[in-house]
Amino acid sequence: MRDMAAGPRVLLRRLRELMAEALEPQERLDRIVREIASNMVAEVCSLYVLRADSILELYATEGLNPGSVHLAQLKLGQGLVGTIAASARALNLSDAQKHPAFAYLPETGEEIYNSFLGVPVLRAGRTLGVLVVQNRTMRQYRDDEVEALETIAMVIAEMIATGDLARLTRPGLELDLSRPVSFVGLPLNDGVGLGHVVLHEPRIVVTNLFNEDTDTELERLGEALGSLRLSIDDMLSRRDVAFEGEHREVLEAYRMFANDRGWIRRLEEAVRNGLTAEAAVEKVQSDMRARMLHMTDPYLRERMSDFDDLANRLLRQLMGRGPEVLAALMNRDAIVVARQMGAAELLDYPRDKLRGLVLEEGAVTSHVVIVARAMGIPVTGQMKGVVSMSENGDAIIVDGEEGRVHLRPQADVEAAYAEKVRFRARRQELYRELRDKPSETKDGVHIDLMMNAGLAVDLPQLTEAGAAGIGLFRTELQFMVAATFPRAEAQERLYRDVLEAAGRKPVTFRTIDIGGDKVLPYFKGAGQEENPALGWRAIRLTLDRPGLLRTQIRALLKAAGGRELRVMLPMVTELSEIDAARDIFDREVRHLARFGHHLPTSFKLGAMLEVPSLLWQLDELMAKVDFVSVGSNDLFQFVTASDRGNTLLADRFTPLSVPFLRLLRQVARAGVAHATPVTLCGEMAGRPLPAMALLGVGFRSISMSPAAIGPVKAMLRDLPLGTLTRVLDDALDTTAEHADIRALLSGFADQHGVSL
Repeated sequence: MRDMAAGPRVLLRRLRELMAEALEPQERLDRIVREIASNMVAEVCSLYVLRADSILELYATEGLNPGSVHLAQLKLGQGLVGTIAASARALNLSDAQKHPAFAYLPETGEEIYNSFLGVPVLRAGRTLGVLVVQNRTMRQYRDDEVEALETIAMVIAEMIATGDLARLTRPGLELDLSRPVSFVGLPLNDGVGLGHVVLHEPRIVVTNLFNEDTDTELERLGEALGSLRLSIDDMLSRRDVAFEGEHREVLEAYRMFANDRGWIRRLEEAVRNGLTAEAAVEKVQSDMRARMLHMTDPYLRERMSDFDDLANRLLRQLMGRGPEVLAALMNRDAIVVARQMGAAELLDYPRDKLRGLVLEEGAVTSHVVIVARAMGIPVTGQMKGVVSMSENGDAIIVDGEEGRVHLRPQADVEAAYAEKVRFRARRQELYRELRDKPSETKDGVHIDLMMNAGLAVDLPQLTEAGAAGIGLFRTELQFMVAATFPRAEAQERLYRDVLEAAGRKPVTFRTIDIGGDKVLPYFKGAGQEENPALGWRAIRLTLDRPGLLRTQIRALLKAAGGRELRVMLPMVTELSEIDAARDIFDREVRHLARFGHHLPTSFKLGAMLEVPSLLWQLDELMAKVDFVSVGSNDLFQFVTASDRGNTLLADRFTPLSVPFLRLLRQVARAGVAHATPVTLCGEMAGRPLPAMALLGVGFRSISMSPAAIGPVKAMLRDLPLGTLTRVLDDALDTTAEHADIRALLSGFADQHGVSL
C-alpha cells in the first residue's frame, strides 16, 4: 500500500463531497465503500450494520459478491465481524482464516482474501456496525491505516444516526439505533411520564465533521484545551470550603486528564487525519468509551465518567454552547436522563417542561430524588445503560410506580401508558373534587392530612392539594441545593415565604438534618464514616456546631414574628439533646428581644422519634416536648437493622409487620395518655393501605407528599375507623409475628368498600 500520510485527508474530502450530493442512500453507501477501497488500495471494503435483532447485515461492499448485499448476515459475536461488534475493538490480521472466530459466508466469495482489517462503527461508545477492508496478500495493516479506517467509521456512524439508512431496511426489521429498549430498576417517585429524552450531559451533535484547514483546527483545539484547563485551575484556586474533600479530588482528576499527553496526542492525530476539532473530540471519546465499557475494574469505569464529563466540557468550549442554551431548546415534555446529577442541577431545568427523571444510578435517598419528589415528577433509578442507549429527542416513558423505563416504545406500549396517564388524570380530577371536603372518616373521626415540603416550589401545592398544613418542612433542602452555606438573610426570607404561603395553616420546621446520606459538598464534616446513617448527623452535628443551629434558629424566630413557630429536632437519641437545643432557643429569644425584634406569639418545640432508644423513654419524652413526630423511614430501618437504600433488602421487611405496628400503636397511645400531639411523616403515610394501618393504630395526623393527599383522603372518607381499629387491635394482640397484615387490610377494604 502507498504512504497513508495524505490518504485520510483526501478520502475525507471525497466523502464530504459524496455527503453533499443528492444521492439515494444505497448509492451513497456503494460509492463510499468504493472510495475507501480505492484510497486504501484494498481489494475489498464492506460495511455491516447492526440491526435491532442483533444481526449484522451486509449493507454495502466493493470486492465481494454484490448480490450478497442485504442477504449476508452474521450474529453478534459470530465470525470476525461479529467479534468486532461484540467487543467494540478493531481486528488487524495478516491471515484472517486462521483466526479461531473466522466464519466463511459462501454467498460473499471472500475465501480468497487473507489480510483483514475491521473496525467498529461507534457512536457514543455504542456499536452500530463494522467497517472492513481486505486484501489477498498476507500483511499487517499499519497503525495509521487503522486510524484512518476508524476516522471514516465515525463519519458512517453519523450517517446511521441521522436515520438515512432506515430506508434500506427491509419491512419488519429495524436498525439497532432505533430499536425499542426497556429497562427495569428502582421506582424512586410515583407517577408516569411520557415525553422525549433530554440527556443531562448531552452528546452535542457534531455536524461539521471535515476540516478545511488542519492548522486552524489544531489552533482551535489548543485554545479550547487552554480554556478548559484555566477553568479547572480557577475552581481549584478558590479557597472557600466548597472545594474541599471529595469535590476537590474530582477536580484534581479533571486537571490531570486535561493535561494528559496521550489524550491530547490522539485528539491532534484525529485533526491531522482530516476531522474538525469537535469531530476529533467525539471520535477519540467514543473510542475510549467503547474500550473502557468492557473493563470490570470499578475504578477505571469511574474514571471513564470523568473523561466523559471532560469531553463534554471541551465540546461546549469548541461550540460555544452552555447547559443553559441546551435547556432552552427542551421540548415541553422533557424527561431528563442522567447517570447521576446534583439536586441544584435539576432545579436549573424549567419546571413546566419536566415530565420525569431517569437515573443510571440514584437511590431513594439521593438528594436529587428528594428534590424531584418535592417537584412531583416520576423518578426511576438503577437503570444501567440507559444513557448510552438514549439519544436526545427519543420517545421515552418513565413509570415511577413500577420502576420501568421504555425507550423508543412500540405503539401498543405507548398506547397502554397513554391510557394509564388518562386514568391517573381522571383519578386526580376526583381527588381535586375532594379537596374542600372534610377530612373525616366514614364514622366522623377528623384526620389531619399534612404535606411534606422543603423548597419554595412546593408552596403552591399546599392549596392545590388541600393539605391541613405543612407537617414537615425539610430545611436542609435549601442547604443541599446551594453552592455555599445559605446566609441568615436567605434562610429568614425562605421561612417567611413559607409561613406567608401557609396563611393560618400550621407549619412545622425541622432543623437542618445533614450528615449521613445528606452530604453537603461545601461542608467539611466527619470525613469517611463506616455507618453514616448511624453517625454524626442531624441534632448530633448541629449541637456540636452550635453556630450553625443558632443562625437557623434566629432566622426562624425572626421570620415567625407575630405568629406561632413550630420546630422539631431530628435524630433525637437522649432527652438531654432536647434540653440543649431549648437552651439555644431561649438564648436566641433573649437576644432578639433585647434588640426589639418582633417575636413569635408562641413557640412549640417537638422531637422526631426515629431512634429506638426513645421508645423506652416515651413518658419522659411526652412530658418534655410540645409534640412528637414519628420519622417512620429511619425508625423502621433502625428497628429492623436494614439499610433502606440497600436494594437487596428492599422487599425483605415490611412496615406492615405485627412488631412494627405494635410499636407505632404504643407511641400513639403514649401521646393520648400525655395529651401530647403525635404525627407521623414518612413513606408509610403516603400510600392508602399503610396510611389505613396508621389510622387503625391510633394516628390522627399524618404528613405526606402533596400528590399523596388525594388518594389517602379518598381512602379515609370511605373508612369505618372504629371497626378497623377493633379488627386491627385484635390482630396485633392475638396474631403471630408472621401474620399477613397487608392481606388483612386489603380484605377489610374490599369488604367495606374502601377505595385504595
